[in-house]
Amino acid sequence: MQFEAGEEQQQLRSGLDRLLAQANDLAARTATLRGEPGWRPELWQRLAQDLGVLGVGLPETLGGFGGGFDQLVVMEAAGRALLPEPLAETLFQCAPLLGHGGAAAQALAAEVIAGDVRLAMALGEAGLRDDLAAIAMPAMRNADGWTLTGEKQVVVAAPWATHLLVPVRTGGAAGDAQGLSLFVVPVDASGLTLHEYRMLDERRAADVTFAGVQVGADALIGPEGGALALLDEWRDRAVAAASAEASGLLERLVDDTVAYARQREQFGQKIGSFQALQHRMVDMHLQLELVRSAALLACQSLDGDSAARARAASAARITTAQACRFIGQNAVQLHGGMGMTDELAIGHYFKRATVIERSFGSENFHLARRGRLDG
Repeated sequence: MQFEAGEEQQQLRSGLDRLLAQANDLAARTATLRGEPGWRPELWQRLAQDLGVLGVGLPETLGGFGGGFDQLVVMEAAGRALLPEPLAETLFQCAPLLGHGGAAAQALAAEVIAGDVRLAMALGEAGLRDDLAAIAMPAMRNADGWTLTGEKQVVVAAPWATHLLVPVRTGGAAGDAQGLSLFVVPVDASGLTLHEYRMLDERRAADVTFAGVQVGADALIGPEGGALALLDEWRDRAVAAASAEASGLLERLVDDTVAYARQREQFGQKIGSFQALQHRMVDMHLQLELVRSAALLACQSLDGDSAARARAASAARITTAQACRFIGQNAVQLHGGMGMTDELAIGHYFKRATVIERSFGSENFHLARRGRLDG
């Protein structure tokens, strides 16, 4: 396992930090997110063309550079910059699954690297929680492929996507391990409608309606009826990316809190001189280091044994949720009421940390899964 960034990874980190710092004016970012289209296509193209970042996460067989430590570097930088663009959804959640598809799906990888294709996973359904086998939206076979009818809910980054990965049931009943299939569907497909909205962290999501959407046989990713293993892989990849992002954004929360404590006065003294607050900030730093370690292991376990991948992902999910809660709440408390205002970065980072805390499976699910794997 790699524990330190190599020379090329240090250059990648430096280049990303420079580029994202230029685009990270807080007021401009907020205006972009609350306006249309809600993201920065020009920044996306710079990530593709100036740095070649959009090849990270894709396997070399699809023309990418792989993930592992590089994924950690990219998502930590995205977290530090509070980047809203769909890096995680496109590169680290969905794009690696394209390799399980046919020629048409794999051809999308080159367009991802060029910055022309963005992906999102259309997973959520009414009542669906941790058990991915409970997906019920049907797809009916026809002469040319399949017909998709139903609705997916809270599809994060769907308003910015060009294609959706859509898990549906082509056989069996909700709850069956077999019978799930995964399709790649362009967002401009006839019968597909997005109902978009902003989330707590100002990023975009959408409820997606499929009214008899037609997909061909070449849209299938993985074996027909055998997509549950791919969805498990997707969730583990999503957790690893979110943990790496949290490492970057929690670093910013800790640094901003320490800096504020050094200049804020109360009772004629800097509040950073109060021992109780010093202890709390040390605990925040310890939580940050735990997340970094868990994210490092999760990112470097993605392409190995599935049990090791799941074990590392569940550990990262639990560690990250606890750290987001502890560091985020303490950062806001130590800033006082102004910590939740739009004028300070701290509130924006806290909202993103809160969303990450509650994403990709409940803590109880991951605790139980880790217990089964360890037992």
